[in-house]
Amino acid sequence: MPPLYTATNMSIPIYVKRGKRPGPTLFVSAALHGDELNGIEIVGRLIKSKAIAKLRGTLIAVPMVNVYGVLNQSRYLPDRRDLNRSFPGSKKGSMAGRLANLFFKEVVSKCDAGIDLHTGAIHRSNLPQIRADLDDPEVLEMAKAFGVPVLLNADIRDGSLRQAASESGVKILLYEAGQALRYDEFSIRAGVRGIINTMRHLNMLNKSHSKGHDIQRFIARESGWVRAPESGFVTHLAQLGDHVNKGDKLASVADPYGAYLAAITSPAEGVIIGKQNIPLAQEGEAIYHIAYFKQPDSVAEHVELLQDNLVLGDQPLVEE
Repeated sequence: MPPLYTATNMSIPIYVKRGKRPGPTLFVSAALHGDELNGIEIVGRLIKSKAIAKLRGTLIAVPMVNVYGVLNQSRYLPDRRDLNRSFPGSKKGSMAGRLANLFFKEVVSKCDAGIDLHTGAIHRSNLPQIRADLDDPEVLEMAKAFGVPVLLNADIRDGSLRQAASESGVKILLYEAGQALRYDEFSIRAGVRGIINTMRHLNMLNKSHSKGHDIQRFIARESGWVRAPESGFVTHLAQLGDHVNKGDKLASVADPYGAYLAAITSPAEGVIIGKQNIPLAQEGEAIYHIAYFKQPDSVAEHVELLQDNLVLGDQPLVEE
């Protein structure tokens, strides 16, 4: 990659494991946004997991794509561009375009499928969820195999890795969980297990006989942000994974003297899949992300079952 102006050489760390038997080639990438650290830990645990010992095909694990952003604890590159809006890039383009082009040509284009790991933005948390083109039958089956309850049929954004990969025939999932600059154990364990589940679905690994609660998958075709009606200090009542009904009070907004200003209410029935954590809000700021399902109460129940499977009495997945 382009060196720093201190003459320090830069490179993308990449781990490649090739199985003795033929099979698909899968890439797993993290820190496309440099402040999204959960994925780095997920990739580290995946590499150390005994579950991938008898691999078929090839695993390409990339713990940090945007190394510059990780160094600066920043979402963006030094040229202030978003790498995930710069694909497929250009060899002679901007710094972001050159890095996107390098990663796409050397890794993504050589793969049959991919899983890109993300978190919420700074001060925002996401419930573990898969975002993908669920109208593609192969991608839908991969998304179901991952094993989290919430599947969001998300529009593809221009310049994203998901767009470039999809247009090249690479089947790709985007895993969203946790928040920027923080590790979240629940999200990390769900991510590691989800990748292993997907590899089993792709016949890269043997099927599992492990026991646990049966987790159903629920597809949301729509989602939306609930915004603050007033500027002030927010007291949250609703949390990630909660099932909410239309008109439910999600939070209250007060002024610096503690005087009540307004309530933040749910516009429809759904499940909270994202929320702001900092208790400061400007009028119009996005506070809660709600996904809309036909059976939202069941989604909330299966989020709890997933947590039981991953956290309560479970051992870290590096031991698998």
